[in-house]
Amino acid sequence: MVLVREVMTPNPVTVQVDSPIRRAAGLLRKYHIGGLPVMEGDRVAGIVTETDIISLLDVGDISSDLWLPSPLEVIEVPIREFVNWEKTRRALTDISNMEVRQVMSSPVITIDEESDIVDAASLMLRERIARLPVVRDGKLVGIVTRADIVRGIGAPSGEEEEA
Repeated sequence: MVLVREVMTPNPVTVQVDSPIRRAAGLLRKYHIGGLPVMEGDRVAGIVTETDIISLLDVGDISSDLWLPSPLEVIEVPIREFVNWEKTRRALTDISNMEVRQVMSSPVITIDEESDIVDAASLMLRERIARLPVVRDGKLVGIVTRADIVRGIGAPSGEEEEA
């Protein structure tokens, strides 16, 4: 039996609930990770992922409110693209100033460090999530991802090491 504490990443990078989205996005980029536990003081309040942030970028379809008659149709598409870029730029500015609490998933699903990785894998599959904050007595001590579980499954057992 392999325990979560044996495969988790201890002391994960976190972000506070009142931090701006740009801070969370910067941490995701800096540490090459896909999600962060969101803290409210010393309590895990949620989780924010790349998907949560990307979903904020939905600015709609290509602008159809512009139509130029022939022979100007040749420049219609570049102008539409510019209009859409402007919408995207405004959306990015608005998003970067939002607080993490506005996009995080909550309540957060956690797992105890003494749980078996089979239980962690089952929970991830059932809830359709890729990472679980790991807790000890309600306090965050690590994070476990699907990749950690796969590494745990693939780790040599004591019997294999002896052979």
